Amino acid sequence: MKEPKAKVVHYSQVPAQEFGDEAPGVTIRWLIDEEHDGAPYYAMRLIEVAPGGHTPRHTHAFEHENFILEGKGRLLIGGTWHEVGPGDVAFVPPGVEHTYENAGDGPFKFLCSIPVNSILSGKR
Repeated sequence: MKEPKAKVVHYSQVPAQEFGDEAPGVTIRWLIDEEHDGAPYYAMRLIEVAPGGHTPRHTHAFEHENFILEGKGRLLIGGTWHEVGPGDVAFVPPGVEHTYENAGDGPFKFLCSIPVNSILSGKR
């Protein structure tokens, strides 16, 4: 693991990556992570969803902690849809199917924190 180092940058300085065909209109910025910053436990990501876009509907063995920054969205957790907007927080437990949709006309942005890769892979 990389040695942890302090970091202060504007989020726009972190490159946005296209999520791919399974998530049209979605980009992800790894704001703080293990690979670049040596973060020992959690990675912080900024997810941006364009109007009409959505994240993949999926499940996994780890939790998500989300904070909605901008826009209007819908979050599916299990079988229940939730309307979300700026200032809302969401906890998605491990093993629960979930997806985010942009429900507005402008960008929909939220922070998403997850465990770092070495924890997820069991290397620590």
